Amino acid sequence: MKVEDLFSVRGRIALVTGGSRGIGEMIARAYVENGARVYISARKAEACDALAKELSQFGECISIPADISTMDGVAHLAAELAKREKRLDILVNNAGASWGASFAEFPESGWDKVMDLNVKSVFFLTQRLLPLLEAAGSPDFYARVINIGSIEGIRTTHLEAYSYAASKAGVNHLTRLMAKFLAPKHIAVNGIAPGYFPSKMTAGISDEDNRETLAGTPLKRMGQPDDMAGIALYLASRASAFVCGAVIPVDGGLATTA
Repeated sequence: MKVEDLFSVRGRIALVTGGSRGIGEMIARAYVENGARVYISARKAEACDALAKELSQFGECISIPADISTMDGVAHLAAELAKREKRLDILVNNAGASWGASFAEFPESGWDKVMDLNVKSVFFLTQRLLPLLEAAGSPDFYARVINIGSIEGIRTTHLEAYSYAASKAGVNHLTRLMAKFLAPKHIAVNGIAPGYFPSKMTAGISDEDNRETLAGTPLKRMGQPDDMAGIALYLASRASAFVCGAVIPVDGGLATTA
């Protein structure tokens, strides 16, 4: 099989949550530029609409703003997609949030906000979209769910982001559990555990902490859009046809150091 066929997503239908910026934007852009019809969702409608308009210069990109930290938002997004499509080939559960505070001062709100968006929405949005995913999957080509975890759910970080680290460990393991039980429905579930990429989340980290992180990264740099595009295309294409339940670090080796 030719490389361009092996890694192709042309003609596939994808939904990327948290798709208006950061890692979500990197993934959405990769899919659009390689021939998929891509829906992006984010809480802020203006940003979501603006990126969809920009990416539509290169292919098909449609904005469906939604706040999936709530069950109403999850239901809204699933219903809006079902109005437009009869199948969903690729679901990327990327929307996420973080919260930093010392152990003694960490608030309940910082726990619940992060858990609701980072873990709960992954499970229930996939559940609501199950009919569309099942419609897309077949024995020859499984539908794909790609959950965005984090290496902070694998390693012990130097940052006091308790709910974030716990939530991403939850996503990493939820990915394995979903993979086991959705595979019989012709849906392959895998995860990406990113390291440090340019995003609003990493922009909030102090310069000192960023320097410490980069110093501990064997490849000595942050991730770039092409780094995320490559793994996202791989997990959505025939190239990963025999990959199921994997959580793949994309972190320059940082998870090996702590």
